Amino acid sequence: MNDEKNKIVGRNKKASFKYELVSKIECGIALTGSEVKSLRAGHCGFEDAHAVIDGGRVILRALHIAPYDKARGGGHEATAERLLLLNKSEIRKLKFKVVEKGMTLIPTMVYFKKGWAKVELALAVGKRQYDKRQSIKERENKREMDRVKKARHAG
Repeated sequence: MNDEKNKIVGRNKKASFKYELVSKIECGIALTGSEVKSLRAGHCGFEDAHAVIDGGRVILRALHIAPYDKARGGGHEATAERLLLLNKSEIRKLKFKVVEKGMTLIPTMVYFKKGWAKVELALAVGKRQYDKRQSIKERENKREMDRVKKARHAG
């Protein structure tokens, strides 16, 4: 995905640890000029970022886009609510899954595709504490296996 037309700005690394990601959807994001400039510079943070459906619109909350230092008039607010661009049928499907099935909308990645800012939004279910421990155990087992393989090939 990371070629000359697509540039990844940031990834939500904790999303797959905190949540079980069920499905993903690409959507556009409405930004001001200073927000676009800041994203192109790679200033993006996902701490507590999530999306909500409010009156037929999908709004991204708590995505941190650092203020652009060369912007006129102070630029933009770092954690402002931002409108996500989806068509009505996609919003209806998401609303059903969020309201009926109790899922959460989590941004997993922000990137540029053919010059347009995009957000990859995931439908997610929160993991329980024991699921997180299981994820840690699997990750440590994989690292150990990789170490053993590397030691065999080196020696």
